[in-house]
Amino acid sequence: MTEKTYISHSVEETEKIAASICPELKNRRFLCFFGSLGAGKTAFTRGIVKELAPECLGLVHSPTFAIVNEYLGKDVQIFHFDLYRIKDEDDLYSTGFYDYAERGGIVITEWSENFEYVLPIDAIRVKITTLDENTREIIVDY
Repeated sequence: MTEKTYISHSVEETEKIAASICPELKNRRFLCFFGSLGAGKTAFTRGIVKELAPECLGLVHSPTFAIVNEYLGKDVQIFHFDLYRIKDEDDLYSTGFYDYAERGGIVITEWSENFEYVLPIDAIRVKITTLDENTREIIVDY
């Protein structure tokens, strides 16, 4: 796997970094986030959606309460999961997680550390670390 490190100084920069990795999502269907609350996981997702399904951009928000948000673009389907409140594999199964994975779209997971053992080995892993109020270190492992 290849690892790239980026420094973002704004939400807009985070979105641009996200857009830059979209070509990798043609061959891999899982993008998995690791990072604390408020680190920028949803901003990164917004950058992916802006690039791949811009008609869905206004729909992007954290799926904390819904568990999964679907962005059904003209050319691609993106399924955005928040695994924070999922307690065990039975809960994960009940969300339809495995069914979404088989639908051929891109699956994005926030709080991936909670279920790393069920994620594909070839998933793109994105670790976002807050350095200060506006600055983030983003490590992308392809």
